[in-house]
Amino acid sequence: MNYIARHMEQRVLELSKSYSAILLTGPRQAGKTTMLRLLSEREGIGREYVSLDDLTMRDMAQNDPALFLQLHKPPVLIDEVQYAPKLFTYIKIHIDEHHNPGDFWLTGSQIFRLMRGVQESLAGRVALLHMSPMSQREITGADCVPFSTDFDSLLSESKKIAPVNTPELFKRIWLGSMPGIASGLYSDRNMYYSSYISTYVERDVRELSNTADALKFNRFITAMAARTSQLLNYKALADDADIDLNTAKAWVSILETLGIIFLLHPYSNNVLKRTIKTPKIYFYDTGLVCYLTKWSSPEVAESGAMSGALLENFTVSEIMKGYQNAGREPYLYFYRDRDAKEIDVVMEGDGKLYPLEIKKSVTPNKRIVKTFGVIDKSPLQIGTGAVLCMAEQFGAFDRDNLIVPIWMI
Repeated sequence: MNYIARHMEQRVLELSKSYSAILLTGPRQAGKTTMLRLLSEREGIGREYVSLDDLTMRDMAQNDPALFLQLHKPPVLIDEVQYAPKLFTYIKIHIDEHHNPGDFWLTGSQIFRLMRGVQESLAGRVALLHMSPMSQREITGADCVPFSTDFDSLLSESKKIAPVNTPELFKRIWLGSMPGIASGLYSDRNMYYSSYISTYVERDVRELSNTADALKFNRFITAMAARTSQLLNYKALADDADIDLNTAKAWVSILETLGIIFLLHPYSNNVLKRTIKTPKIYFYDTGLVCYLTKWSSPEVAESGAMSGALLENFTVSEIMKGYQNAGREPYLYFYRDRDAKEIDVVMEGDGKLYPLEIKKSVTPNKRIVKTFGVIDKSPLQIGTGAVLCMAEQFGAFDRDNLIVPIWMI
């Protein structure tokens, strides 16, 4: 089996020493179960594995949770736990009685629906982690270093990571980051994504909305992919898929819940009043975007009309994954005001704002960083900014504005 080590492994083992329950959420096929089963083998404590995809198990977990936990005593790994929300209360009772760290490892492929059950029952008792499809750092075997514009950290990383040219990077974007593809387990990418959508996504959408017409849903997710890295426009999506506005809103929310997409919200505060309120759409996996928008090869994707949007989606999702893999909250936004001034990404941390611009060029122009001045009025200090681009090596325009190759993220 071609298992690629995940950055989250260490974090899970660390948290298991202090928390009685760990809940790992994320989209189906992102590798949650594979990683946890491997870790439980390494633990060597005989952790039992139960999947609630099995209807008999699910029925018992939901209808007689007390008996379920008697039969499947901790330490236990329970897969797809969202199917039995009643189980959470009994897990809570068990934790309060025994206080054993690492008793419950739980996975779920529905993020927010799960959270509701968790917040009611397990608040303060469960460590929450989110696993996305693989990051390029995981695929290439680099260390887990969440992106920052810290000069010394970037300089050190630039010496460890092999440079990648634009065609090679677009190959990564086009292939995508699902473990099944990245590990070489499935060689036919088109077949993989086609069955991924019909086996998992459509089934889960039907379960969560009760109204999913497969044909319309397919048109809808394709319309979403065509608008990746753009402002979310419910009306345009509804028109494309021939559905009403409420269904479009529900389906966006479901795709977010399933960990297929995430929304980047605009940065604003009391001082910056002219900012817009609409979020932008991004997919966790650019391979799925390329499949849905029918780019037949990396070369066509690189030269096509969507190449800038694909590169932006890839970059933003890589930054996002880096923080999630380290078990940290990513504070990412974008900036756009009514005067059409725009910054692709604004990172917030340590009381500072770090502006980032994403460009396909190999030699970006210094004029790009002029737009960073629009957030000067913010009450927060402005930290080091960066242009993330296709440069061959790490560099800088000046002390406050770096040039960071996207292959380093």
